Amino acid sequence: MDPTVRNIGVFAHIDAGKTTTTEYMLYRSGSIRSLGSVDEGTTSTDSLDVERERGISVKAASASLNWKGHKMNLVDTPGHADFLAEVERSLGVMDGAVLIVSAAEGVQAQTEVLWQALKLMRIPTVIYINKLDRIGASFERALNDIRRLLSPSALPVQMPLHTEGESFYAIRELWKTNAGSDGRPEREPYDAFENKEKEQFRGAATEIIAEFDDELMLRYIEGDIPNEDELTLLLAKHSAAARIFPVCCGCSQKGIGITELLDAMLAFLPAPPPKTELAGIVFKIERERSMGRAAWVRLYGGKLRNRDIVRLNGHEEEHKVTQIRVLDGLKRIDAGEIGAGDIAAVYGLPDAAIGDIIGDPVLVPKTPEMAVPLLTARVLPDSEADYVRTAEALRELTDEDPLLDLAWLPELRELHVRMMGAIQLEVLSSMLKSRFDLNVGFGPPAVIYKETPAKVCEGRVAYLAPKPCWAILHFTIEPGERGSGLVYRSQARADDILPAYQNEVERRVPEALKQGLHGWEVTDLVVTLTYGQHHVWHTHPLDFVIATPMGIMNGLASGGTKLLEPILRFRISVPEEHAGRVLSDLSRMRAEFASPSAEGERFIVEGTVPASTSMDYSATLRSFSAGKGVMTASFNGYREAPEDTEASRTRNGINPLDEAKYILSARSAL
Repeated sequence: MDPTVRNIGVFAHIDAGKTTTTEYMLYRSGSIRSLGSVDEGTTSTDSLDVERERGISVKAASASLNWKGHKMNLVDTPGHADFLAEVERSLGVMDGAVLIVSAAEGVQAQTEVLWQALKLMRIPTVIYINKLDRIGASFERALNDIRRLLSPSALPVQMPLHTEGESFYAIRELWKTNAGSDGRPEREPYDAFENKEKEQFRGAATEIIAEFDDELMLRYIEGDIPNEDELTLLLAKHSAAARIFPVCCGCSQKGIGITELLDAMLAFLPAPPPKTELAGIVFKIERERSMGRAAWVRLYGGKLRNRDIVRLNGHEEEHKVTQIRVLDGLKRIDAGEIGAGDIAAVYGLPDAAIGDIIGDPVLVPKTPEMAVPLLTARVLPDSEADYVRTAEALRELTDEDPLLDLAWLPELRELHVRMMGAIQLEVLSSMLKSRFDLNVGFGPPAVIYKETPAKVCEGRVAYLAPKPCWAILHFTIEPGERGSGLVYRSQARADDILPAYQNEVERRVPEALKQGLHGWEVTDLVVTLTYGQHHVWHTHPLDFVIATPMGIMNGLASGGTKLLEPILRFRISVPEEHAGRVLSDLSRMRAEFASPSAEGERFIVEGTVPASTSMDYSATLRSFSAGKGVMTASFNGYREAPEDTEASRTRNGINPLDEAKYILSARSAL
């Protein structure tokens, strides 16, 4: 494996030009022979029928290119918020990122969501201002947006060039000398204006870098500015550490700035450091007609070879790797082995799931949780005869996208899925038709609520019959901080309940909380096992599997739960004449927002709003503003719903509060 391989994700808000940029990079590097078009549905990375029909990316798509002797694995990620789960899974396997911002629209809601994740994971990022040929495009305004909303350490390393008629036609490199056709620097003198630009760039770059470099700060104070070569090394060092963020620019649709962007990616996005101990993660599951089930693996350390025996963390069975295929442009070619830094499709792991780890989990970076499904809908097969086939198809799709979280209720003959938004439902319906030849509809989407304890309470269970069984558990359940999820503790003595049994209880508590008093997941709470008891002769380990949900639900029933509703962070931009209507609508929707502002002749308002009241507002806004109003929104968290909110969900399975039926059902299943 080439030790300088780089895994680079391409991220953007929808319609910022992400897929077009990826297409041109593949073309300019020679990985593809002809350019495709998003509008015509012919791009290389949009391979699904629904992607070609709608002109949007639905799945993260991988391709590789070679640039100046270095291999880059590119991952083109979806830009629409409904497919944020694909972006989330891609983030953890990236060494660097290209974040694309439209010069016309600037930083948008999804851009900020992506940026926060990149920042949290400290992923080195090159920012690319695209669409500089558009009417209303402004490099300076987009750059100000980036510095204000993303990072003040954004440093332009290129600048756009315009004709006298203000038409964008080329870019000028600021961070390096002009390059000749053979790639070697040309040392011809610049004109006076260009020399001035270079000097200004060196000063601005030194000032930003000096914020992170005490030695350079002292030199800068004394007027000592690094020369071009030294500055390039400093830029590379601090970009690789995700302290500064080079800003490039261009127009991907016309191919302007693509070569320079590839050069910047090579210079500022580092190759992964080699590690000797085996460590990798499964980040994608695919099914291929010819090859079968493929687990896409990013390797952080060690080597993985054909015929290696592999056991995934948390799995008991071992499996033999039957084949490894790596990317070569858009093709997948056989490889006998892969090493640290590469990504590949691995075959022979039938039970691999997204998030499974190979080898040492300590060497695998944690990925932030960005994608939170906010809606649920009932699946409606075209006919009763298609019910089982639909369930099996959705189970396969859930394997590829776990956040669909298929709920199969055999006793009611109902299927339910979760999703990020309405467009995801349309795409899911299209995939079921094209891939499984199933005509499937969906019921009206409903908002996914959660529950949280209303007050401190105690849950107790003594599971002593029917014999032989013995499991006694006492829990204290307390409300937690908003967004804290589940915190579990144990104060039980090992003499009373063996550590092995305590571990079983800890494993089962999250499962017990998946359905609360109203059928929703219970979150933001602290569960403490205060006492437990086993019996030397009568206790079976599975007794605690049955007892834990009964004890948890007993506690929740004694103290009650409150409903939590999902909240969106929104930004609305609309012509000024519609400002009054928008403010009235926001008040009706229980929105909270800051003082509105004006940009040109447009009215801008930002804030938070419940998902339940604003689900269809984007379409409403476009309707009354004749298509000129734009609303972007992203998940902001959960908060308490109004007290009069009524929302419940049908429980899957027997309620543990009905202990007799639950025990009989559980014992049969076990």
